[in-house]
Amino acid sequence: MHCPFCSADDTKVIDSRLVTDGTSVRRRRECITCAERFTTFEIAELVMPRIVKSNGNREPFDEAKLRAGMQRALEKRPVSIEDIDAAVSRIMHRLRSTGERELPSRQVGGEVMRELRDMDPVAYVRFASVYRDFQDLSEFQAEIDRLNIKLDHD
Repeated sequence: MHCPFCSADDTKVIDSRLVTDGTSVRRRRECITCAERFTTFEIAELVMPRIVKSNGNREPFDEAKLRAGMQRALEKRPVSIEDIDAAVSRIMHRLRSTGERELPSRQVGGEVMRELRDMDPVAYVRFASVYRDFQDLSEFQAEIDRLNIKLDHD
């Protein structure tokens, strides 16, 4: 770690502690050369797999895009922001846990549908209608029937 005051590359850690939420570490450092003290924060960098679209294009995973899609489906539904945040975290965890460097966009969509099915059936059908490109009412009805069968078995 370079000293921000004199740019020396020899500093020592004099204190470390977890930040309140436990996801990062706060370190107090002291420069060996100029004796100035400064604080750094360390967080784990968790790399998300790249997404392979249906047309073969590859793009970085975009948490904002995931969240926006879920929020659109959940618009005017009785689901809290905290519940959405938790669902997004679970999806990201499952995608990272695959250990794959690339995943098909279909897998991401499937994870979203899994979460929405458990959170709110109306949002699930909304998302499914766009995700699966429903063309008529019979496709809506078929999905609602599948959802009812799934909910009856749970």
